[in-house]
Amino acid sequence: MKHSQEDLLAGGAARPSDRPNEAFLQVRDLKVHFPTDDGIVKSVDGLTFSLQRGKTLGIVGESGSGKSVTSLSIMGLHKRGTANISGEIVLDGQNLVTATPEQVRSLRGKRMAMIFQDPLTAMHPYYTVGNQIIEAYRVHHNVSKSVARKHAVEMLDRVGIPQPDKRVDDYPHQFSGGMRQRAMIAMALSCDPELLIADEPTTALDVTVQAQILDLIVDLQKDFNSAVIIITHDLGVVAELADDIMVMYAGRSVEYGSSREIFAAPQHPYTWGLLGSMPRLDRERSERLLPIKGTPPSLINVPEGCPFNPRCAFAGLNGDLSTTERPEFREVSPGHHIACHLSGEQRQHLWTTEIKPKL
Repeated sequence: MKHSQEDLLAGGAARPSDRPNEAFLQVRDLKVHFPTDDGIVKSVDGLTFSLQRGKTLGIVGESGSGKSVTSLSIMGLHKRGTANISGEIVLDGQNLVTATPEQVRSLRGKRMAMIFQDPLTAMHPYYTVGNQIIEAYRVHHNVSKSVARKHAVEMLDRVGIPQPDKRVDDYPHQFSGGMRQRAMIAMALSCDPELLIADEPTTALDVTVQAQILDLIVDLQKDFNSAVIIITHDLGVVAELADDIMVMYAGRSVEYGSSREIFAAPQHPYTWGLLGSMPRLDRERSERLLPIKGTPPSLINVPEGCPFNPRCAFAGLNGDLSTTERPEFREVSPGHHIACHLSGEQRQHLWTTEIKPKL
């Protein structure tokens, strides 16, 4: 019997932590399609996952896999009329897909917030950093400007901005990249959101600042008990942060499981490719990295069958299945799901004899 992603991740076949009555965020069969002159861009095409308070979900995949479109859908930031959105995005019992723009706007900032990929473009250049945090706070709190300013200084201090009482009056361009990212985090957390989405939070930052930003997110999550989604193309970023990892390809989830299982025993060839292209500093490497051949597919003309089949070195092991039939999203071990035509025996053999020795 076949199961959809919704059945497996949001229903009885899911692990206990993903049952609907325990999940703070539930995304069910989400589809986000953009009509264009060239055809329908299926940026997200049937995505299902759930997340509890206090837990972190890492969403990984190459550029164009649908990660950021998913986050913008949750936040309700797609411009009305440009995207056809179906399915369900349920935040603590409220369906955001059917909610009015005013209802979603009332939740944004207070119950859910987002750290954007590029804070320099996400923050307004004509207003000071402090004024932008003050505005975000006063939208949801009936307080005076002086009280909100004091709160803004406290938040900047909390995220590690030196001399926050002075830097609160600086403009975004006066901050370094790492400082802007910290200011963006301060703004996102100013109203103690229960859901925090971090979209590529360490892009273009040096490795030491990356580590500081990720540690900061972990510490603040503990303080606020927030549910956190980390979106990235870098598996290394989520290695220590995420409780669960969802690997996306061509707008769909191809593998979903605990962080421990994804790194110790990945099941999907695409995940193998991501791991093989990731540098390792904990061992000597005598061979070159193993890049994934080819390029991600056009989301207007997604390949028939398994979307990964044109790039998969093992697509021919199942006859024509990979090119004619889309693989079902099934559970291969408790809490671990994949969408792949390879049998368990084939995956185990390939992993132990060909893939793992090269990583």
